[in-house]
Amino acid sequence: MKELARVEEQIMKIFWALKKGLVKDVLEKMPDPKPAYNSVLTTVRILEKKGFLDHKAYGKTHEYYPIISKERYTVFYLNNFLKGYFNGSFEGLVSFFVKENNFSEEEIEKLMEEVKKQQE
Repeated sequence: MKELARVEEQIMKIFWALKKGLVKDVLEKMPDPKPAYNSVLTTVRILEKKGFLDHKAYGKTHEYYPIISKERYTVFYLNNFLKGYFNGSFEGLVSFFVKENNFSEEEIEKLMEEVKKQQE
């Protein structure tokens, strides 16, 4: 799996929310200023080639749907982020955010409790 470009990710987020849809449905959900229909269609076709989307054809109309879940991509993306910026160290990531955000002792304790819950 490859990391998505910004516009590809934006379109995938729309498909994940819609579950399935036409290019015009995606275009309607995009913020203003909206890109051209053909630009969205091109990106959708790229996403299909990359294995993120598939489609059902109804004559000339194509209904697209995600074949990679948001959860699966999120795990992939976060693992790459962790490897790329923190040498794969979750401890390094947490330490960075604690330091940069000046977490209070109470916030750190809540974070530790949440981690313990997830491990159980």
